Amino acid sequence: MPAMNQHPPSGDQQRHHPYASLTPDLVLDALASVGLQGDGRLMALGSYENRVYQAVLDDGTRVVAKFYRPGRWSQAQIGEEHAFALELQAAEVPAVAPLLLDGRTVHAHAGFAFSVSPWRGGRQPELDDFEVLEWTGRFLARLHNVGAARPFAARPALTVQGFAQEPRGWLLGAGIIPLECQSSWRAVCDDAIKIISDCAYSTGARGRFCLNDAAAIRLHGDCHPGNVLWTPVDEQGGGPHFVDLDDARMGPAVQDLWMLLSGDRRQRTLQLSTLLDGYERLRPFDRRELALIEPLRTLRLIHYSAWLARRWQDPIFPMAFPWFGSPDYWHGQVGLLQAQIAAMQEDPLCC
Repeated sequence: MPAMNQHPPSGDQQRHHPYASLTPDLVLDALASVGLQGDGRLMALGSYENRVYQAVLDDGTRVVAKFYRPGRWSQAQIGEEHAFALELQAAEVPAVAPLLLDGRTVHAHAGFAFSVSPWRGGRQPELDDFEVLEWTGRFLARLHNVGAARPFAARPALTVQGFAQEPRGWLLGAGIIPLECQSSWRAVCDDAIKIISDCAYSTGARGRFCLNDAAAIRLHGDCHPGNVLWTPVDEQGGGPHFVDLDDARMGPAVQDLWMLLSGDRRQRTLQLSTLLDGYERLRPFDRRELALIEPLRTLRLIHYSAWLARRWQDPIFPMAFPWFGSPDYWHGQVGLLQAQIAAMQEDPLCC
């Protein structure tokens, strides 16, 4: 198959992708349908999965309108995301929740499900600052205390099947991977999945521990630094707040911790220790879950490739990820998966 980045979506494909009809006028009409009159000023915010816009209303108020990708989540699954956000808000956990408009948080207009939230500014937290890390750890513990209160019924869980086995089968079945890379990628991907499925990765002195052994709670699910915004601390408050619960799902608590770590092993160990110092002030943490960090990173790596391929007909994706789909990309993925296999054989981070 030719490299995907050599074939951006055709004109017909662009006209028929899920957001082809989502014009600025439609966004303003959707806001008007729930009683919010925009003054015409719209700004697209960074989002690939959905379309998200900051809108200025006639009274000068700024809101964020989020248009869900058609076919991705059911109404029940979106409703659970919103209910979780409202629970967090009620518990005074600083997370941005959708507005209740006409008694609902999920609205429909011209074939799109959408929500409206208050606009909250902020910047990415400085995670090399240990005070910020400890505060973020406390913040995550508060989120997880709410998340552990009840399970999701409709939203999926973080599983090996959903994040590795199904994406692997889809990529190979759809002929996405160039022929010269298929066998090497399949082999290393299968080795990585087997290690995770068989719990054959290192657990140090903690003994055998699988993803299924971890207590599953409601998670943010995509807790990278871009989804934790920081505002200056003053008399009115400040500090971290969560945005974008779109990937909220059931899974182990460590899933919301490991994406905040970066650097070499020593740096990650110090960061993790500081995060947990804050976290464990408010909630116990099962240290056995530290053995899941590299397996979870591996699952995300496999899932990410399938996500990009599945979204390729959306014109934003070829523009944002021009390097995707080439033989060089897939050879690089082979190398990354080999590195992950090695990382899974190392003793887990400990603190």
